[in-house]
Amino acid sequence: MTPRERADQSLTNSFERYLQDKGKGRGGDGGNYRRNAARELERFAEWVAGDRGDDDWTGIVPDDVDREPTFDDLDERVFREYARHLGGDRGLKQNTVQTYYRYISAWCGWCVNEGYLEAHYAQRASAMAPLPEDDGRKPGDQQAWTSEQRHTLTQYVDERVRDAVEAYTTLPEDTDPLDKQRARYAALKAARDRALVFVLAYTAVRVGELLRDPNDPRRRGVRWEDISLEDGSMDVYRKKQQWDAASLPDPVISPLRSYRKLMDPPTERWPVFPTFDQRTLATLVQEELADRGEHPDAIEEQRGKYVRDFLLALNEDIRPPSITTDGARSILQRLSEAAEIDIDHPKHDYLAPHGGRRGMGEVLVRAFGYTVAARYLDNSEEMVRERYSHIEAGELGDVATEALEEIDR
Repeated sequence: MTPRERADQSLTNSFERYLQDKGKGRGGDGGNYRRNAARELERFAEWVAGDRGDDDWTGIVPDDVDREPTFDDLDERVFREYARHLGGDRGLKQNTVQTYYRYISAWCGWCVNEGYLEAHYAQRASAMAPLPEDDGRKPGDQQAWTSEQRHTLTQYVDERVRDAVEAYTTLPEDTDPLDKQRARYAALKAARDRALVFVLAYTAVRVGELLRDPNDPRRRGVRWEDISLEDGSMDVYRKKQQWDAASLPDPVISPLRSYRKLMDPPTERWPVFPTFDQRTLATLVQEELADRGEHPDAIEEQRGKYVRDFLLALNEDIRPPSITTDGARSILQRLSEAAEIDIDHPKHDYLAPHGGRRGMGEVLVRAFGYTVAARYLDNSEEMVRERYSHIEAGELGDVATEALEEIDR
């Protein structure tokens, strides 16, 4: 295709190729970046066509022309108008506007490399002028669990597990089998939730490295085969796209060990944090038993012997999927409310997963400095210094105060 032919192409024709190049996994179909970029490209396509914006906005194609927008219609003035549109009265924060514009700018740069555009119009100073200044903060990534919040939450899930396990293990021998199943199920769920809370609170592992990401097939969630309780380590697929060992500190070992003993997973390939969603498990159990040659009536008869499909899956080694990162957020919302934790944060009314990691970062920087914290957090020291700069600022303030007091004396 010649440059002239590319310039006549509809903008949307390039989106899928761009997203495949930026996606992860086989065929470029996975990854959070791909999903977020696709959303913003769709919004941009609607805007250039005149379907977004003010009532008097008709798009970038001349009013007397009836066709879709093409690359010939793009120049720096178009991107300037889009920057102004993003920064308009839509309730978006400064850094969010910057983030949305970067998705479109990255696509524009790709179009230059592929020969669709002659210049990277989105990066020109005049195009970016209407954008608000980035305040340097990442949206939604500022919450950090305090020591008090961490203690309250871990104490709550500890007590919850003790009560559930005691209720299950002290049942009389003549208890109805279904009632025993209900007690075991409650204990398993409480133990899973406790293990999840402790891992998020003390390991500083990213929640996306720990659980399943539906948009990235490589992130299937940590399995028991990935964990060594004896060595105090856990293999996770890091943000840098490679497997690496993460530390399991002492507070995490006991909850994981007792949880594993209670569950007694059929194989090491079972997820450490399986979903308990009844709809998902019902479909999984029915399909797996059918694949094994079971008749539909026999399947329903077998399911009727269990109060929950999870217990059937456990006994028949029908491996469930791991909970997702969204599932973890739902669990923490439920537990934060039940534990009556006092939370003062503009974005989250619960203890969000990333807050556990950030809270551990605070502890490590204050106790051992930036170098050790960077190793534990799997980040560069430069990044850790930037994100926890308030700690150094406070320490320097103390030094200045001490110096002033010394002069006064």
